[in-house]
Amino acid sequence: MSLSSPSVPRPASTLLLIRDGAPGLEVFVVERHHQIDFAGGATVFPGGKVEAGDRDPQLRERCAGANGLSDDELAFRVAAIREAFEECGVLLARARGEHALVSVSRLAALLKRWRAELREHRVSLADLARTEDLELACDLLVPFAHWITPEVMPKRFDTWFFLMAAPPGQFAAHDGTESVDSAWISPRRALEQAEAGQRTIIFPTRLNLAKLARSSTTAEAVDTARVSRIVTVLPRVERGPAGLVMRIPVEADYDFSEGPVDALGLR
Repeated sequence: MSLSSPSVPRPASTLLLIRDGAPGLEVFVVERHHQIDFAGGATVFPGGKVEAGDRDPQLRERCAGANGLSDDELAFRVAAIREAFEECGVLLARARGEHALVSVSRLAALLKRWRAELREHRVSLADLARTEDLELACDLLVPFAHWITPEVMPKRFDTWFFLMAAPPGQFAAHDGTESVDSAWISPRRALEQAEAGQRTIIFPTRLNLAKLARSSTTAEAVDTARVSRIVTVLPRVERGPAGLVMRIPVEADYDFSEGPVDALGLR
């Protein structure tokens, strides 16, 4: 590979966990630790890289909604569920044969037994599902967006964003390591705080918050996402008459399609 060739993007998953709060639709966000090399200190949705264990073939039989999904498509969903458990203490899984997600009391025991082990890579999500006889609720994850980091960036990710209504009774919170703060917040309020300099929100997060803000309730957001066409966003940076310009596909249906790089607050 030549020095000018773009790096290969790493697969990653992000979860937009939503609920109906007092001000209307709210989404769970975390503040990343300032010493993390990517988006340190930024307000983001929980998520992270797809790991080898997320591709364990034994997981397919323990994933609701796996039929019709490729191995890659399933791995992105498994990674979103694992990251939700590790990063915010939410487990999107059921006892096999049951409709409801795990109870709050059982979740507390699972967190105590498995969370640190998973985070430190001593076990895999397949180990948890098999030992606890659980089924991962991949069927409840709704694809919301697909972004690939621009080719000009040295660190690149191929990221799927998934939307899901927060499980009743489960308490989401930051983990205190990768993320140091968290909040349930309306998408519009988060954007207002970023505009006021009270939050750092990177470009893809800003656009996805703005798209989510079009919905007033959890049901509306989920229903809209289910019928929306996902258009992959690979931002292109090009030189225009006034300087560098970033463009994304109009078909991706964001409130932005092109603009000067200097005005976008890219990090």
